[in-house]
Amino acid sequence: MAEATAAASRKVKFIVTRQDSADGKSYTEEFEVPYRPNMNVISALMEIQRNPVNASGKATTPVCWESNCLEEVCGACSMVINGKPRQACSALVDKLEQPIRIAPMSTFPVVRDLVINRERMFSALKKVKAWIPIDGTYDLGPGPRMAEAKRQWAYELSKCMTCGVCLESCPNVNDKTDFIGPAAVSQVRLFNAHPTGEMNAHERLEALMEDGGIEGCGNSQNCVRSCPKGIPLTTSIAAMNLDTTKHLFKKWLGV
Repeated sequence: MAEATAAASRKVKFIVTRQDSADGKSYTEEFEVPYRPNMNVISALMEIQRNPVNASGKATTPVCWESNCLEEVCGACSMVINGKPRQACSALVDKLEQPIRIAPMSTFPVVRDLVINRERMFSALKKVKAWIPIDGTYDLGPGPRMAEAKRQWAYELSKCMTCGVCLESCPNVNDKTDFIGPAAVSQVRLFNAHPTGEMNAHERLEALMEDGGIEGCGNSQNCVRSCPKGIPLTTSIAAMNLDTTKHLFKKWLGV
């Protein structure tokens, strides 16, 4: 009974980095949320949204953030939690050091509070043509089959949810560079391996060889350590380094 009473009165402290508009100044605001067993950061933000009162007892505006699936699949709830970029839906309060510090990812422009603009990431995917081009005007029938061994490692690459965590952890992705980041490089490997996608493999390799392409990677390997889906990003980068080198030599030789 005493334990239940203590748990009911327990508070969890959050220090949230906020920004009222895209061109506004950032500031921090403290909140205290009633503790519940097995709560995650998203549920705490929902509690703040229901009762937007800060730790000083002053009414404030609800904290803005993005989320969708709450199952670490959509990638929408990426933010920096206690200094580490990760998904808020899988960040359990019981496993976090308190006070819990929450901030938006700094690699992307802030829209408001924890909401960011991922245009940089989506533009990189457009640049490398991260899709399978098909003629949708008529039924093409079933697609070509892939060998099971190839399909298995390709499936690992397809888990990318464009969460942006790998870009946030990469020291070579910042406002002073135009490096497309590890996610786009890995997607080139995925679509170049596809039986239909490989017809446009040379276009994707050319995109990687342009300014801001694969040459921007400094091999810090932060991306593979931080990826929430465990995608072998550094393996993909190494493979694309080899493929772009082969492609370059073929161009020189006129093959």
